[in-house]
Amino acid sequence: MHDAPPPLIVLTVTDVRRWNDPDLARRRIARYAEAVERHGGRPLLLDGASTAEDRAAALAAMDGLLLTGGTDIDPARYGRPNTGSVDIEPDRDALEADAWSVAADRSTPVLGVCRGFQAINVFSGGTLLQDVAEHAGPSWGSGPARMHEIRLETDGIVPAALGGGAGVATVNTYHHQAVTAAGLAAGLRATAWASSPAGDIVEALEGPPDRFVVGVQCHPERTEFSPPGVEALWRAFVDAARATVAART
Repeated sequence: MHDAPPPLIVLTVTDVRRWNDPDLARRRIARYAEAVERHGGRPLLLDGASTAEDRAAALAAMDGLLLTGGTDIDPARYGRPNTGSVDIEPDRDALEADAWSVAADRSTPVLGVCRGFQAINVFSGGTLLQDVAEHAGPSWGSGPARMHEIRLETDGIVPAALGGGAGVATVNTYHHQAVTAAGLAAGLRATAWASSPAGDIVEALEGPPDRFVVGVQCHPERTEFSPPGVEALWRAFVDAARATVAART
């Protein structure tokens, strides 16, 4: 009996050619790939400029989907005028909507980080608060992250990974948009919260218990600014993708 192959994790990422500093963008993307590799996954990157052929082949073969951080989602995706969204990448929005649809059809595990967390909510029918004060912090690569406390619910994948029974965790914060209780999509549940000038906002969301769908507003790939339990979150995601491989073989 042969060992199952490592799970193929598709990472949807920004097109680095759009950045003023492409090397910095590549380093940011590499942190996600490294997290997947640490736990035995095989990362495959797609961006908005990927060819239709490469996109179709990757999505047909994927065992897990990682929606990474990046620019804002076009508010038209959730039926709102633009009241604060910036640096929109419509081709990336389209790529991720396609990837989400394929993953939903196949019950493929999905992890969303920051923008990816927001994308899960949008693609599930929710909306976003387009600008929230005091949560952006310094940009990536310009110094230590801004940190804040989140309040964890009593059950869920994220509370189990980050809480350790404490009910709170301290995480990094790089975002200027947010998911509110009123904007949370039906079928998703909040498993962590943070305070903001706009009121409580969702910091982690999860899908139904029969499928791994998890989003976190923080950046767990930035392990130097994350609680130690963050590795359990990466492990849980790759293990869920590995189970997809096992079920197929």
